[in-house]
Amino acid sequence: MMRANPVSSTRNRGKSSPGDIAVRVVVYGLLVFGVAIVMIPFLWMLSTSLKAESELFVYPPEWFPLPPQWGNYNEAWNALPFNRFLFNTLFMTALAMFAEVFTAAIVAYGFARFRFPLRNTLFIVLLSTMMLPGILTLIPKFVMWRTLDRIDTFTPLTVGAWFVWGPSFVFLLRQFFLSIPREIEEAAIIDGANTVQIFREIMLPLVKPALLAIGVLSFQANWNNFEGSLIYLNTLEKYPLVLGLQFFGDSLSREAPKWHLMMAMSTAMAAPILLLFFMAQRYFIEGLTAGSVKG
Repeated sequence: MMRANPVSSTRNRGKSSPGDIAVRVVVYGLLVFGVAIVMIPFLWMLSTSLKAESELFVYPPEWFPLPPQWGNYNEAWNALPFNRFLFNTLFMTALAMFAEVFTAAIVAYGFARFRFPLRNTLFIVLLSTMMLPGILTLIPKFVMWRTLDRIDTFTPLTVGAWFVWGPSFVFLLRQFFLSIPREIEEAAIIDGANTVQIFREIMLPLVKPALLAIGVLSFQANWNNFEGSLIYLNTLEKYPLVLGLQFFGDSLSREAPKWHLMMAMSTAMAAPILLLFFMAQRYFIEGLTAGSVKG
């Protein structure tokens, strides 16, 4: 009886069959197609931001304007007080993001670790609010802030985040807290740690991936919060970037739309979100590794 050559067997296992190659080609093709669908609008925005006003509606359209009009960015920034708009945006985004992450962590920890009457029922009610369209609460919230005389202030866009946390954020953090063994907390209690110390020094570092994820999502939502800013703010000096951007269109001004300037500011506004997302990728992996529990 002849024995199989182990070297040849190993080589055969390393080779891909024609069927496997075909599947990979199809999968990669679908991925490239999906990336193209996502990237084409962004590339068109970038291309338009570098065009002269006379090149906006030429046919066939030009994807690579020559020469690129880099001065569109400086012209768009100086057309309005965007320095003030940027400060307002950073101020509101930072306060709202911190409030949403902080309150979501506290509420999720309470649902995951403490036992109290109707805990599961209240959690289901909390999750059910995710199914309510935001338009249903828009008028009641406006009436409430108007009664408190807080219209045309940053209060509805910052302080309100302390009371209206995202149910999806709470759900995500609760699942992370439930995955942490209780023995860690019991060991800390034996060492003399109280509830606040356990939450701050043990639990929060272990759920760092979830905190980072909801932080990025909260930053993106508040950075682009057009609806809230349009409803609650009336003074130009208090506008964020997302409202200042509309002056280049025909919604807040009587002039003809300046599409090249609007696309220039849109690109500038999208840059921090993209940069934050790509920077957070590394921390997602580090947080998952550091937060794992070793036996």
